[in-house]
Amino acid sequence: MMIQLTYASRTSKTLVPDDLKSILAASQRNNSRVGVTGALCLTNGIFLQQLEGDRTAVNLLYHRILLDPRHRDPAILDFSEITCRKFTQWSMGSLSSLESNRSIYLKYSRSASFDPYTMSPVTLNAFFEEIMQNGSWVG
Repeated sequence: MMIQLTYASRTSKTLVPDDLKSILAASQRNNSRVGVTGALCLTNGIFLQQLEGDRTAVNLLYHRILLDPRHRDPAILDFSEITCRKFTQWSMGSLSSLESNRSIYLKYSRSASFDPYTMSPVTLNAFFEEIMQNGSWVG
């Protein structure tokens, strides 16, 4: 069974661009080994990530994320069975800065600041669909 898990967490410290590059490189390396694909957004000190793949592999990955000291206040925002992957092109893509994607972030936000903790599963999925089509991606 393939699943899709969407979670958010707050960063435990301020991350610089090199931190995000390191996270992305490790995610790409580790995820490709276990067949997990997905996308990562880091905005306003909040990680928003959608993971997809085998249920066991995604669950194990999420449990490793929970142990990572860079994350605090983790919350599963959506968890569902899927028939096919959305992120077939990469083991982990990363959405670039808020500035280059501001209109997309604001389109799905209830307020001027992006807060995925307040988004419904339907809105989260629409957001990820839109960023796949129109987002500015790193690497």
